[in-house]
Amino acid sequence: MTLPHPKKVVLAYSGGLDTSIILKWLQTEYRAEVVTFTADLGQGEEVEPARRKAELLGIRPENIFIEDVREEFVRDYVFPMFRANTVYEGQYLLGTSIARPLIAKKQIEIARRVGADAVCHGATGKGNDQVRFELGYYALEPDIRAVAPWREWEFGSREALIRFAEDHQIPIAKDKRGESPFSIDANLLHSSSEGKVLEDPAVEAPEYVHQRTISPEDAPDTPTVIEIGFEHGDPVSIDGEILSPAALLTRLNQLGHDNGIGRLDLVENRFVGMKSRGVYETPGGTILLPAHRAIESITLDRGAAHLKDEIMPRYASLIYNGFWFSPEREMLQALIDKSQEYVTGTVRMKLYKGNATVIGRESPLALYDQDLVTFEEGSGSYDQRDAAGFIKLNALRLRIGANRAKKAQRG
Repeated sequence: MTLPHPKKVVLAYSGGLDTSIILKWLQTEYRAEVVTFTADLGQGEEVEPARRKAELLGIRPENIFIEDVREEFVRDYVFPMFRANTVYEGQYLLGTSIARPLIAKKQIEIARRVGADAVCHGATGKGNDQVRFELGYYALEPDIRAVAPWREWEFGSREALIRFAEDHQIPIAKDKRGESPFSIDANLLHSSSEGKVLEDPAVEAPEYVHQRTISPEDAPDTPTVIEIGFEHGDPVSIDGEILSPAALLTRLNQLGHDNGIGRLDLVENRFVGMKSRGVYETPGGTILLPAHRAIESITLDRGAAHLKDEIMPRYASLIYNGFWFSPEREMLQALIDKSQEYVTGTVRMKLYKGNATVIGRESPLALYDQDLVTFEEGSGSYDQRDAAGFIKLNALRLRIGANRAKKAQRG
């Protein structure tokens, strides 16, 4: 059954060529009123030009929404994810994945405000982002219409898109007329480069692909040492200076950039079923992850720490696959956040030529007891003779099993 065309659509709009084509396509194909939403996620580009571009394409000023969401992004999405030490498939810090639920949330909020009956994204039909956006939409507004032009329109080539842009007077930058060497997604946490020159996983990525870091070989010969302060699992300061979440991640990003930290060349398993190769740069996050694990190492109970490590892959998959607003992710988040109650203190990190190394950690709430662990004479609170009974009890089932094996061998 063919659905009726939406009347009013909230478009996630970057101001770039692709989303400008989508904007005009919504107007010409659906005859829909288009509302644009542009998020400043710290992608490193000016977002105000998107306003002028939208106006040029006929969008009324009251239908143009631009919002700086950097603090909300880091505080409510990035930091909760890092409390779990989240890594997808052993390496990926989920920089693209974690931005999508926030964009979806803002689109739904705007749709409610302006009375739109549909929302629209520019993700292709081969990738993960279409799933992430639309799962977010439906979780927040079950009856909303999700429009995905890349799954609907008939454009079969870049040339066809360019012709459409020319026919509808959409400005095309000179560097957009040819094939881009790779596609880029960026926010305050990371940059992601995929496609074209990166599609062969056997070929090293050209140096010009890297957006956020200098080469480790070009990094300074002298290490940089910093101290990161944590409160309840979240970083709050660098070298004693209290910083907002976005300001702190920005500072870590610069430190990572200057020391060649945060590059990752990865072949990952997309949720839609295919493998893809991407080059990711997450300079600040690559410093933050070992620092957070270091403060946990002295403040988190063993059982809690091991349980966190067990559930982390499940939590990572939920974020990667687009289930940020699912009840199971929220349940896991409550567990993770409870574990951070005493994760407070400072961690010293040495940054040197692509490496972020923990060199010290301390906390007023540490479980680490030097008196207990020392090889020298301790306080007497640990009696080494107690270990004999502990070992025998733990060995009991092993001894019973070994005796059974002996009996079986004797026939």
